[in-house]
Amino acid sequence: MFEKKLALHETMEFHEVINFMTTSLLKSKLSQGVVFDDDLRDLLEKTVKLSTPALQAMIKLYEKSELEY
Repeated sequence: MFEKKLALHETMEFHEVINFMTTSLLKSKLSQGVVFDDDLRDLLEKTVKLSTPALQAMIKLYEKSELEY
């Protein structure tokens, strides 16, 4: 079960995961415009569609958490 308080190292790890997911999502979105292979373009589109709600959920969870000192 999720506790509302996060230790400092958990907060940093959470932030790193969100940054990684954001960077990956941005790369997938940008790559869609330059990819010529239809299968790869479809895969990138599917990745964007699946990653966006997951990233939004992670951000909401991060915003609700409190830092434990």
